[in-house]
Amino acid sequence: MSDIDPTGTDWSEAEIQIVISQYFSMLAHEIANEPYIKAQHNRFVQEATGRSKGSIEFKFQNISAVLNKLSFPWIAGYKPMSNYQGALLGAIESAFKNQRGLLGIFETQIQRGFSEEKALYIEAPPQAQHTDVIKNEALERLVKKFDPAARDARNRALGRKGEELVYQYECARLGSERPDLARKVRWVSEEDGDGAGYDILSFDLAGKERLIEVKTTIGHQTTPFYISSNEFELSQERPDQFCLMRVFDFLKLPRAFELQPPLSESLILRPQSYRAAFQ
Repeated sequence: MSDIDPTGTDWSEAEIQIVISQYFSMLAHEIANEPYIKAQHNRFVQEATGRSKGSIEFKFQNISAVLNKLSFPWIAGYKPMSNYQGALLGAIESAFKNQRGLLGIFETQIQRGFSEEKALYIEAPPQAQHTDVIKNEALERLVKKFDPAARDARNRALGRKGEELVYQYECARLGSERPDLARKVRWVSEEDGDGAGYDILSFDLAGKERLIEVKTTIGHQTTPFYISSNEFELSQERPDQFCLMRVFDFLKLPRAFELQPPLSESLILRPQSYRAAFQ
């Protein structure tokens, strides 16, 4: 089990707290593109806990696995490894609740990242994958508690910066071949407010309108997101013009892919809420 050292003793709560704090420290540096030395952090944990280098590396990979499930960035050098136990999940949940913990680190780095110029890279949408259903009840509860889709939807600053990135991309894309169309690109949600069912009015090279709805996350490309009934209805009414642009990995290297209607062919759509009114 991942919570057992080769010496045969369980990781204590205090030891888990130490390894999590060192992981988050490295992650904060990585998100901020600041240099750091992984070996130094591993050595710190060794000295504080007496654990072996290998067991600490594996514990770092366990943390990456949990963050991956929560659609948070994780340290590239520590590929997610599952087989973690409740002690680690509980400690990470506590870190989320601590304003000096993971959420605090991300809030700081998100604001710092917003002040930096970023380029947008477009790639193909993810292919449908058959993944195992989450069987760890504690992990499932943690994912629901820190719902990635709800988290992104609440972060209006993140959404706005994603829209701005797509707006700049569309202007640049048209600028070299159709500068006349580039001048007509509009950031609709910024100029007119929400409610149109899309965020950016752009064009293809032939002059056909592109109604772009932008969805942004700091998570990976398969992070779930919310789509409003207004947006979905527009995708059905104007399928030849509607485009959903999914921007992901915003803090590190922003990338995006496009989805065209019918959205039900590429997404699993489930109702999440109901509008309640009095008769």
